[in-house]
Amino acid sequence: MSRLLVLLAATALCAGCVSSALKSDNDAPEVYRLHGASIAGGGDSLSLALSVARPRAVPSLDTDRIAAVKPGSGFDYFAGVRWADPAPQMLQQLLVQAFAADGRFAATVAAPSRVPTDLMLDVELRQFEAVYADEQSAPRVRVEMQVTLVDSRKGTRVTSFRAAAEAAAERNRQQAVVAAFDVATGEALKSVLARVRESSAGLAR
Repeated sequence: MSRLLVLLAATALCAGCVSSALKSDNDAPEVYRLHGASIAGGGDSLSLALSVARPRAVPSLDTDRIAAVKPGSGFDYFAGVRWADPAPQMLQQLLVQAFAADGRFAATVAAPSRVPTDLMLDVELRQFEAVYADEQSAPRVRVEMQVTLVDSRKGTRVTSFRAAAEAAAERNRQQAVVAAFDVATGEALKSVLARVRESSAGLAR
């Protein structure tokens, strides 16, 4: 399981009730940042620079609140907890970190940037939520992205693909749910990295 960086000490969610888990009397929320995937460098290096755009997302996901889908397709947010940054911004940072750790590209930056780049990664965040099957079970976290690699030099699409992952929370508690987000996000990041590695293998200046 990926290492989880907790910015503030965690408090427990109600273990057996979705509606109670989404309520809180706390004034100050607990704040979390995901660690993402552990990436080992590999493959031939390219003398190309990559920019990663801030992922697009519907307003319900473009927030620092932690989303939950309740039984019957109800939508809500966990009370008393927040991401350190809005989910798309956090994902952008994790993608930049993953590609930088991989080391294939000469430079990897978050867009917008003053650094000129050859390729751009365009991402749409489609799912980033904890999904409850019923009132008693711990949720499954779902992360889904639609990813497009663009050759900025030619203004052409190199490849497009869907990257998705799921992870089950061990318990219906705050730390367990956030840990499941970390696992699912890490797996999705590895999928993106693998596909971009494959698609960029033949690219050159």
